[in-house]
Amino acid sequence: MTVLSDLIKLLVPAALVLYGMYLTVKLLLEREAARHQNEVKQRYSENVIPIRLQAYERMVLFLERISPNNMLLRLGGSADSALELQQLLLRDIRDEYNHNLSQQVYMSQTVWDQVQNAMNDVTTLINQASGDIHPDAPAIDLSKRIFERIIQRDRQPTADALRAVKEEIQTMFM
Repeated sequence: MTVLSDLIKLLVPAALVLYGMYLTVKLLLEREAARHQNEVKQRYSENVIPIRLQAYERMVLFLERISPNNMLLRLGGSADSALELQQLLLRDIRDEYNHNLSQQVYMSQTVWDQVQNAMNDVTTLINQASGDIHPDAPAIDLSKRIFERIIQRDRQPTADALRAVKEEIQTMFM
C-alpha cells in the first residue's frame, strides 16, 4: 500500500507538470500560427491588393474607352463610310478587350460578366445602328444613328458595368 501511495505521490505532480508543459507549448504554437497568419495577410496586402486595384482601374478605363460616346469622338474622323467606321469601332473594342482579358482573374465572376455584357451591348448597338443605314453612307450617319439609339435606350451600354466595378472596389478596399 505504501508503494502505491508513493507512486501516486510521484505520478500526480509529474502529470501536473506535463499538463502545464502541454498548455505552454500549445499556447506558443497558437501564437506563432497567429503571427505567421498576420505576416501572410500583410504580404498579401502589400503585393496583391495593389495589383487587384490596378486591374479594376484598367476595367474602368476599358469600359470608358469602349463607351460609344468616347469611341466616336476618338475614332469618328478616321473613316469615310459607315462600313469602315463600323469595322473600325468593332476592331477597337476587340483590341481593347484582348488587351485587358487577363484582368478577369482579379475580380469576381459577377463583375467580369457585367464587363462582358457591356462589351456585347456596345457591339450589338453598333451592329444594329449599322443595319439601319446603307454601308456606303457617310460615317457621320452611323455616328448619328448610334447616338440616336443611345438616346432611345436612355442609358450608356457601359453604365451598369461601370457601376458594378465601382461597387466592388468600394466593398473590397474601402
